[in-house]
Amino acid sequence: VQLQASGGGLVQAGGSLRPSCAASGRTFRTVILGWFRQAPGKEREFVASVSWSGGYIDYVDSVKGRFTISRDNAKNSVDLQMSSLKPEDTAVYYCAGSSYYSRSHSDYTYWGQGTLVTVSS
Repeated sequence: VQLQASGGGLVQAGGSLRPSCAASGRTFRTVILGWFRQAPGKEREFVASVSWSGGYIDYVDSVKGRFTISRDNAKNSVDLQMSSLKPEDTAVYYCAGSSYYSRSHSDYTYWGQGTLVTVSS
């Protein structure tokens, strides 16, 4: 599976962004898709994940109620709708794929190149 993220940018606090991840490869529909983020000087952090059917979704507590992950298997894509953004959401956001339900980045085999999200105060 190959992943390519896009849709980051600069936004003021309280604003919204919708990064998207395009996927290719025959096994796309079998993997769990997730988003991670990494702020400068910090470790990579789990943000959200979604199962193939969309029936299982997981969020880190800090984004619950503000972020929504969704996938479109017909379009081979997964989006992360981010609302009510805060300066602490500033990071490089990565989409990733795994065969397991996991919040650990070490369980994710497939990675996109990352897209920068900057939230100004």
